[in-house]
Amino acid sequence: MSQTPGAQRDQDALDLWQDLVKQIRFHQQNYYELDAPLVSDAEYDGLMRRLQALEAVHPELRREDSPTAQIGGAPTGDFAPVPHAVPMMSLDNVFSPEELSAWMDKTARDIGGGEPAAVEWLAELKIDGLAVSLTYEDGVLTGAATRGDGRTGEDVTANALTIGAIPRRLQTDRPPAVVDVRGEVFMLVADFQALNRRMEEERLKDEAEALAAGRTPPKKRYTFANPRNAAAGSLRQKDPTVTAARPLSMLVHGIGRLEWPDGAPGPVPTTQSGVYDLLGGWGLPISRHNRVVQGQAGVDQMVAYYGEHRHDVEHEIDGVVVKVNQFAAQRALGATSRAPRWAIAYKYPPEEVTTKLLDIRVDVGRTGRVTPYGVMEPVKVAGSTVAFATLHNAGEVARKGVKIGDTVILRKAGDVIPEIVGPVVELRDGSERDFVMPAACPSCGTALAPAKEGDADLRCPNTRYCLGQVTDRVTYLGSRAALDIERLGEEGAKALVNPQATRPPDLPPETPRAGETLVGVLADEAGLFALTEADLMRVETWVKVRHKVDGVEVEHHELRPYFANLPKKDEPPALSKTGLELLAQLEAAKTRPLWRVLVALSIRHVGPTAARALAQTFGSLDAMAEASEEALAQVDGVGPVIAASIKEWFAVDWHQAIVAGWRAAGVRLAEDRTDQLPQTLAGLTVVVTGTLEGYTREGAKEAIAARGGKAAGSVSKNTDYVVVGPGAGSKEAKARELGRPILDEAQFTALLERGPAALG
Repeated sequence: MSQTPGAQRDQDALDLWQDLVKQIRFHQQNYYELDAPLVSDAEYDGLMRRLQALEAVHPELRREDSPTAQIGGAPTGDFAPVPHAVPMMSLDNVFSPEELSAWMDKTARDIGGGEPAAVEWLAELKIDGLAVSLTYEDGVLTGAATRGDGRTGEDVTANALTIGAIPRRLQTDRPPAVVDVRGEVFMLVADFQALNRRMEEERLKDEAEALAAGRTPPKKRYTFANPRNAAAGSLRQKDPTVTAARPLSMLVHGIGRLEWPDGAPGPVPTTQSGVYDLLGGWGLPISRHNRVVQGQAGVDQMVAYYGEHRHDVEHEIDGVVVKVNQFAAQRALGATSRAPRWAIAYKYPPEEVTTKLLDIRVDVGRTGRVTPYGVMEPVKVAGSTVAFATLHNAGEVARKGVKIGDTVILRKAGDVIPEIVGPVVELRDGSERDFVMPAACPSCGTALAPAKEGDADLRCPNTRYCLGQVTDRVTYLGSRAALDIERLGEEGAKALVNPQATRPPDLPPETPRAGETLVGVLADEAGLFALTEADLMRVETWVKVRHKVDGVEVEHHELRPYFANLPKKDEPPALSKTGLELLAQLEAAKTRPLWRVLVALSIRHVGPTAARALAQTFGSLDAMAEASEEALAQVDGVGPVIAASIKEWFAVDWHQAIVAGWRAAGVRLAEDRTDQLPQTLAGLTVVVTGTLEGYTREGAKEAIAARGGKAAGSVSKNTDYVVVGPGAGSKEAKARELGRPILDEAQFTALLERGPAALG
């Protein structure tokens, strides 16, 4: 029976909601967890705005775990979790002077009870850095944490102590008992440029030493793309001595928690600008780029000025933050679940330049998706030199109307993959030509086709044997999102799987061994953990070699060992440091947590969030493989799309061979239950809603899963208990409607400790 038009519209809205949420969570992981964003701020903000608009039209889709209701990204697990006593909120954004004016007008009317009030505004530059909270107890710095998901961050105290701008002790004779100071860690533009110059010098030195010794030059990345990534990556180093060697700075801009000693209350500011005076008086670094203004004209003036002079500032900025200065008005306005209603971030548009589009080529990724990308005359934009830009798919190329040979407008928000906006049609001379999407995979030659009817993307169906896909899958499983194998980056994966791809296209035919076809030692992921020293010794790649002939420097390509040193006279060949480290890192990766192993398998749609939930619920890869699609879909954060993808993956014979190969090599495919807590909630489904004082939302879910229970996201007749805190909302109402048992926080703690018997 066909669906009614209304039912079809509801299904279409749900499908769009799920697609937007999946994209946003993917980009949140890359930005917040991996410090490696793949889209511009403007593109990410556009996705969020589409999701907000969809939820406004379809409020039934809005959930507590929607990205529109959450802050930042989940802690990665690389550092100890730190709960924030007062949540670190995010900011809502506007993108045009008209939107900013509308927000300020509405805010003034909300303060005035419907009539526009005279508002004192504080405007300050929006630093493009990493949000951090510093905790001082009795004036002494005792902790530092990243924002994380707003409720729980990561402990970076040891690294923060190496930053010279952060004082170890407040400069006051009457410090508060405890204060959480919020701010932004960043890198000054001049310091960033000096760091990159120093690291480039190190690269040249390492390369020269390697070539002089007859070794393959190291493949590691030395320089950073931009100051924001450099700051985030430096602060989140596992070794504080690395952080200490990086020129990090910090500016503070707010207070979360403030408690004075009993009987001796200290000053309590009544304005945001008063907070800055207090923080500056304590010796904390505050920005000189802020001003208090009366009325909208002063805000507009500051926005316009720094829009033209953004590169004159000593640090990177991406906008201006506008705040209501008076705390009484801030309290009256309140906040949403993720952002205050008394502040807004005006974001400048991405920077644009023009350059020549030399060619449009295609590349195949780990999922088989074939993506066009532009090859351009190198051009500097937003502080970095760009020569490539993604074009997403053939439909996007057609929509933008770009031709090979065009002068194109290139846009980049300052820290991510650039985007081709469109052509400068007026500059065409008739030599331009249309791009034609190839019919065959650029890596293996297999005919391309959409995965399903109506898909905009073309994919290579040769999933198992396409060397481009295998290389990308091996690269991904070595990434920080998966098994975190440093020596298994893009170049290392290429050397193992497809060394022939290193052959330069213009290699002179007289070059020794020029006609030889290189074959990798790794056919697919199944054999990764069985690699031996002998395997690595056989790996060769084409390397550019420079040397002097009659005083003139020349260069050519030759085959060199990738994981071994060039043999010296009277010495047997041996693995290089890179080869030895790869073997050691593969051995260490065998004991990674189950959720990381699950991510490393490249099951479509299964990222770190879903993998953690699946690992907690099922405990082993075998249990997941044997579970029904319905049971998988019931896991919080999984749902029917991911569940179907998991079942499809485990049904493929060569996927089963990967699991078997890893098992035979000693990879841990189950959770380590040696320290398992009493399974007091075995077989029970518990929903937690509202705010609990002793648990973050994720902490409550982990506590339930650790005791054998299922932490569900919605209330149904199958829910055993509903734990309710302040702000519970519709879930509490649903629980009462269905007659499900409702617990407060104290009862929840008792349930965790002793099970249902604790409730009588």
